[in-house]
Amino acid sequence: MTTTPNIALPAGTIGSFTDVPGGLRLHHFEAGSGEPVVFIHGSGPGASGLSNFRHNYAPIAAAGHRVIVVDLPGYGASSKPADAEYTLDFFVAALREQLVALGVGRATLLGNSLGGAIALKYALDYPDDVKALIMMAPGGVEERETYFRMEGIQKMVALFTNRQMNRQTMRYLLELLVHDRALVTDALVEERLKVCETQPPEVLSTMRVPNLTERLVELHCPVLGFWGTQDRFNPVSGAMQFLEHCEDARFVLMNRCGHWVMVEHREYFNRECVDFLADLGKRTQQAETTNETQDKETA
Repeated sequence: MTTTPNIALPAGTIGSFTDVPGGLRLHHFEAGSGEPVVFIHGSGPGASGLSNFRHNYAPIAAAGHRVIVVDLPGYGASSKPADAEYTLDFFVAALREQLVALGVGRATLLGNSLGGAIALKYALDYPDDVKALIMMAPGGVEERETYFRMEGIQKMVALFTNRQMNRQTMRYLLELLVHDRALVTDALVEERLKVCETQPPEVLSTMRVPNLTERLVELHCPVLGFWGTQDRFNPVSGAMQFLEHCEDARFVLMNRCGHWVMVEHREYFNRECVDFLADLGKRTQQAETTNETQDKETA
């Protein structure tokens, strides 16, 4: 396995590793307590839970939730085996082992891009353990050829798999992720480069994410989604797949926004997530009260 890099965690968080079957050592950090919310980051050179969600986890933890921010295999401080095939099922199986080991139980899954596809497949595979989904430009709802027509995907795969990553190309890729290039700081470039240097080409060259659109009808949990209309990685038309096929879904489309809604419109995103989670809590309480009343009436 590749040696994991040091990642400076924010104050008030706990970072640790979990050894799971298959020889993987998976990193996560967490904060807060209460109903669990699992943050699942996207793909790309140098990606990690911290680089995706540093502006989001704290407000949700402060609202009374246990937030678990994972590093997927091949990313962040987690193991990065060169002999693995980074398929969607590989990621879901690793996440399952990690969350079971952490005693997470039923949780809301919050994922962007690849992380959204992982959250979706996890919900389909383990519906009883998923309370709700929060998704930002999730993958898994188009054919592979559609994604590879996107400018961002083409540039990312070409530069990374041909080992052409440096400060200049990393900044270029990160700027493709956002509408406002000023959000790409020197610190972010350096953070992503440090992780990127430890990633084998297989992380992207073997990645396979099937089109799960036909299975969206199987989702019965509430879904909250966000998509930037200037997204150059995942086409915004994917939002309609969820709205047309899911039982309970709402998506927010935002202009002047690229692939990173949670970064580009962080305050709005955080408020919407906190309100959504609070509404879930009310729904749960109402359902429990209704069940108790029905049990008394039939006793």
